[in-house]
Amino acid sequence: MAEIKLILARPIQLADQVTKAADEATSCKQECADLKGKTERLATLLRQAARASSDLYERPANRIIKETEQALDKALLLVLKCSGNGLMKRVFTIIPAAAFRKSFSQLENSIGDVSWLLRVSASAEGRGDEYLGLPPIAANEPILGLIWEQIAILSTGSPEDRTDAAASLVSLAKDSDRYGKRIIEEGGVGALLKLLKEGKVEGQENAANAIRLLGRDPENVEAMIQAGVCQVFAKILKEGPMKVQAVVAWAISELVSSYPKCQDLFEQHYIIRSLVSHLAFETVQEHSKYNITVNKATSIHALVLANNAKTNNVYKAADDDDRQLHSRILHPMGNRTPNQMHAVVTNSMNMLSGGAVPSTTATPQPSHMEGHSLSSNGKHIIPHHSPYLHHAHSGPSTKGRELEDPATKTKMKAMAARALWQLAKGNLTICRSITESRALLCFAVLLEKGEQEVRHNSAMALMEITAMAEHDPELRRSAFKPTSPACRAVVEQLLKIIEKEDADLLIPCVKSIGHLARTFRATEKRMITPLVQLLDEREAEVSKEACIALTKFACTDNFLHINHCEEIIAAGGAKHLVQLVYFGEQSVKLDAVTLLCYIALHLPDREELARAETLPVIEWASKQSQLTQDEAHERLLHEAANKLELFQSRGPRGGYH
Repeated sequence: MAEIKLILARPIQLADQVTKAADEATSCKQECADLKGKTERLATLLRQAARASSDLYERPANRIIKETEQALDKALLLVLKCSGNGLMKRVFTIIPAAAFRKSFSQLENSIGDVSWLLRVSASAEGRGDEYLGLPPIAANEPILGLIWEQIAILSTGSPEDRTDAAASLVSLAKDSDRYGKRIIEEGGVGALLKLLKEGKVEGQENAANAIRLLGRDPENVEAMIQAGVCQVFAKILKEGPMKVQAVVAWAISELVSSYPKCQDLFEQHYIIRSLVSHLAFETVQEHSKYNITVNKATSIHALVLANNAKTNNVYKAADDDDRQLHSRILHPMGNRTPNQMHAVVTNSMNMLSGGAVPSTTATPQPSHMEGHSLSSNGKHIIPHHSPYLHHAHSGPSTKGRELEDPATKTKMKAMAARALWQLAKGNLTICRSITESRALLCFAVLLEKGEQEVRHNSAMALMEITAMAEHDPELRRSAFKPTSPACRAVVEQLLKIIEKEDADLLIPCVKSIGHLARTFRATEKRMITPLVQLLDEREAEVSKEACIALTKFACTDNFLHINHCEEIIAAGGAKHLVQLVYFGEQSVKLDAVTLLCYIALHLPDREELARAETLPVIEWASKQSQLTQDEAHERLLHEAANKLELFQSRGPRGGYH
């Protein structure tokens, strides 16, 4: 590098000056001769470094050259003291022997440092099997020397050595966050990304694992983003071996978890599309009904697109690529009878396309709609909502993926779901992109038949997506319409898990149902009873989340709150809530009394509330400071008590206090 060559000029000049001054020494001639010998050796190494400056490892080079320059400066001052001409100067200039010993040591260390720098920066062939050891400059911080060595090997070593070096960095990053920061500071990210792009499979896995571990710190993630990690990850997810792709997906989840600001950057590199493709592989069967063309545009946006031939051609090409990519996707059950989940999806698709012309006799559709496809929920995909749909590629190729072992395929799905979970968290744009793909159908199938880790990550991803849908009416209407096949399939699986009370998946599934509370129709009542049953002597966290979910059904913001409150009462919710308010853990009481208040506000005349002695409970709760700290809750308690007092003034009054 030109910069390193420039900074080498000064120490080389100093070395020449020391040599010249040593020749002119009039006192301590032996010591000066020894200094000259060491300086000449050092000068030779410095000139070698200058000739190889373009290959030198920059970080240690800068530090070593600076230390060498300081050592030569001190040696020059020492030698100049010995070259005085005057008698008085020679008599009164006292140079302690320790000064020479210290200078000898400094020069020897510099020789060792520069020699190490040349060896560590050499190619694998030039270095051979020679043990590099630690440079003297790193004697007080051996880890720094080790990090330098491993990063240098990553850049210039043989494939096997690079794999081992990446494994060493994985170990260091796992041991300490401080070591991870040093790896970032010393330029390790670029070397790891290079190995991830070019190395063997094991080396690529180690590099991806190292990046994953380094990504636990937000500052590290920011540095990796600037180094180009998004581009490399996108390339690997599209073309790399599945084992490496699984680790990359895991790394994405870690980076996004630590530094949520990078969510949109990953989406801009079409990573959502690749992850969904991995999720769909051998999960949902490719079916002609998944892509349906229609006879006319149904929105202003579609009419505008109809006049843009160039845009339509791009979308058509993307759809053609997508169909070609997924034409070989098979259902995991092979030729056996499809499982219940797949039957739900197939039947829903048949109902959705009941009025369509069969594909064998379909007439060509107008070209202005060829750029549109139908998502898994039956809604037209608006291209500007999904930037990755503009990409001409359709995600990773299926070639060779069928040959991967089942454990690798399962790991890939688990990590893809985990990455989508973290990417969807709090990001409306990404949630919209996910729901406009086949991901919801994939999540539904995987919740039923996937391995435990796959099911857990799928449930967490659905929880984040439904949380965004709860607060965004447009996403809620497009992705979770009651008639949507994907929505029906997802709700079916969520309710099954709640009814079975699967401990690992129960909380996210309860939250998801609560998030979807405003999407259910008045005739749909099956989700209430399983939630009410969770109020009866369950763990505090389960009861709390069940109360929160039911509150979203019963609150005034839900248009069908009367219907839902009636169903909660019919399922025996009043008596369970009374018990939770009195005898539940402190973390549950507030949510339980809030739900009870909403039921009392909407149905104050119900006999079940009187029998459960709801009014005394609410009056008691209104006197508890921990339940009335919030002004909104205090007002809700007051309104509920007034309503019950009005309608149940003749009802039984308990002896609660």
